Amino acid sequence: MSTDKADKSADKAAEPDQKDRKTRLTVLVALGANLLIAAAKAAAGLFAGSPALLSEAAHSVADSLNEVFLLAALRRSRRPADEQHPFGYGKERYFWSLLAAVGIFVMGGCFSFLQGIEALRSQEQESTGGYIAGLVVLGVALLAEGGSLARALYQVRGQSGGIGGDPALRTVIAEDGTAVLGVLLAAGGMTLHMVTGQGVWEASASLAIGLLLVYVAFRLGKDARAQLIGEAVDPELRRDIRALLDRQPEIDNVASLLTMRLGLDSTLVAARIDLRPGLESERLELVSERIKAAVVKEWPEADQVFLDITEAPAPLPEGTHATGGAPEAERPREPDGPH
Repeated sequence: MSTDKADKSADKAAEPDQKDRKTRLTVLVALGANLLIAAAKAAAGLFAGSPALLSEAAHSVADSLNEVFLLAALRRSRRPADEQHPFGYGKERYFWSLLAAVGIFVMGGCFSFLQGIEALRSQEQESTGGYIAGLVVLGVALLAEGGSLARALYQVRGQSGGIGGDPALRTVIAEDGTAVLGVLLAAGGMTLHMVTGQGVWEASASLAIGLLLVYVAFRLGKDARAQLIGEAVDPELRRDIRALLDRQPEIDNVASLLTMRLGLDSTLVAARIDLRPGLESERLELVSERIKAAVVKEWPEADQVFLDITEAPAPLPEGTHATGGAPEAERPREPDGPH
């Protein structure tokens, strides 16, 4: 039995490392694809003079830089706790995800807006001679981005927490998803430009790519901000934790329950509980440790459990009022005054 428990504990301890290895591979695949695609888009965009293609090149450059941020997040967030950071470095993952969101906004969204506005203001009739090569590059980019997105979605299916569980994985999926949409928008704008001879279609595609990137950056930044400030666990999990505490025979009442996510696999649980009256003081520490162990056993990610224990007041003797004194029926009757 002890060997089985040790094996299960070792497996649980190895799970975060396995998740990180899979996420790191997913990020590396996305990084390699984005670097190659960025170079191809930039060369084709300069050759064809296409603002939509140059917008997509900036998008891929921003994604490549963001992948570097995510690799740093994976490495730094797993550092062990120390005196200065007693709860560990789990929130580093959210910090680097926030930087990735800023990178998408500045390098991708703003550059795409500039390209679109410049194309709208330009009065020159641009040649579309190199657009066929540009469309071929976009076709290759669509296959590469689609393959990277498929890899990330495949990893999501095999882990708990879904897309929202890992901010690094969530960022990769958001980047690859917007990259696929961006390629389709750029290809559509270039094609309409070739068919109609109107550059407004391509300028509109650049502006649409910019809007898409700004929206994705806002959503990723909003999620990272919530985690950095300190976000509670899901309401369902909070109810389950409270229910477990209520089931403990020594607990009379759960006065309050506070939770906060400290990282991908770390959660703080703080509860103020009233123990049932009559519990011997010598047993308080044992009871406290047993309750903490029960929480951690049910939810291994709840690795920081704190209990503020108070003993419920003893029940009053039957017929005694809260203000004290003898029961009303037994109180001595005052002598009657003189007649």
